[in-house]
Amino acid sequence: MPGLVRGVARTAVVAGTASAVSGRVARRQQNKWAEQEAQQAPQQAPQQAPQQAPQQATPAPAGPAADPIQQLKDLGELHRDGVLTDEEFAAQKAKILNG
Repeated sequence: MPGLVRGVARTAVVAGTASAVSGRVARRQQNKWAEQEAQQAPQQAPQQAPQQAPQQATPAPAGPAADPIQQLKDLGELHRDGVLTDEEFAAQKAKILNG
């Protein structure tokens, strides 16, 4: 039973980290595309009719930002309960703090 709990807890930590990383990647891509559109807009403006206003990119709504304090508390509980080893705890803590 403890092995099962450890496996489930690790999966939860990995999934949480993966969703936080994918959210950051999506935001970076959206910002990059918005910058590219902003750079292209002045170049295309003379070609457009004066009646047309340039369209502004609306950023996609970002997913709920994970609270790093809550993540650290959850991580600490998993470590305290023996679900995570010292090395696993240190690695995940570093990811949260550097993210």
